[in-house]
Amino acid sequence: MRAMDRFHEMQVFVAVADAGGFAPAARRLGLSPPAVTRAVAALEERVGARLLVRTTRSVRLTEAGARFHLDAKRLLKELAEAEAAAAGAHGEPQGELHVTAPVLFGRMHVTPLLLDFMEAFPRVQVRTLFLDRILNLVEEGMDVGVRIGALPDSSLTAVRVGHVRRILCAAPDYLERRGEPRVPADLAAHDTIVQTAVNPTPEWVLHGPDGPRAVTLVPKLTAHAADVAIAAVLAGRGVARLLSYMVAPDLAAGRLRVLMEDHEPPPLPIHLVHQEGRRASARVRAFVDFAVERLRAEPAINGPSAGGPSAGGSAPSS
Repeated sequence: MRAMDRFHEMQVFVAVADAGGFAPAARRLGLSPPAVTRAVAALEERVGARLLVRTTRSVRLTEAGARFHLDAKRLLKELAEAEAAAAGAHGEPQGELHVTAPVLFGRMHVTPLLLDFMEAFPRVQVRTLFLDRILNLVEEGMDVGVRIGALPDSSLTAVRVGHVRRILCAAPDYLERRGEPRVPADLAAHDTIVQTAVNPTPEWVLHGPDGPRAVTLVPKLTAHAADVAIAAVLAGRGVARLLSYMVAPDLAAGRLRVLMEDHEPPPLPIHLVHQEGRRASARVRAFVDFAVERLRAEPAINGPSAGGPSAGGSAPSS
């Protein structure tokens, strides 16, 4: 009975932390607010630490509570997976799938395949988190992530699905007005657009016969969001460095031109990463298989515009 109490207390605590309050957690769990309060109090007494700080307006995790929250979510997820396996659910994908990716890549490439995946596997519910920063899959509760760039050593399982280039590009009308840069020194005479997810610092490292060379910039525009940088370069406001997949449709339509291809760094890989390896749930395995096939068929990350010099460059992780 005590094990059941511990499981119940853990469930209630996670619901309170996720919902940000006792009342919304009670509604989510179908319990009364006093029952939720008693469960959290019993858990705090048992572990001997304050896990939540309560105010009249909000509930927040203490430092001990934040650590316990991560561990509790992991344990609850593992228990759910064990029950699903025992019930034969590993044969039929079902449950909630959490997917993360860079914002624009998620919008352009992950969202369409997710919509098709949900149609093919109607018992799976999907939650997405698209951000231009690297997330810790375990800490953020993600099942699968897209990584652009070299992967650090980790326990994650990684499957390569493509590659991207980091390109210098500009609109034809801008180049007619200002001329086309041919060598790194020419960039000093041009307006530049820096997208910080691609280049965190205001410099571009260009490669040539003598090796890499850093070109320090005084950007006309600095933007974190890729959409802003893309809009600016399409409007003819300067030379931008972007990931090749971001502007593949614009390159194909002639709205942008690639510059200084002989100064591009090597392409960088795109991987799908996930936690469980061979023990992955049916929904994770099904999604990875589905996504790998679709992404490897995408010309923007596997065709000529993604690979060697003829349409773009490579990028750091984003």
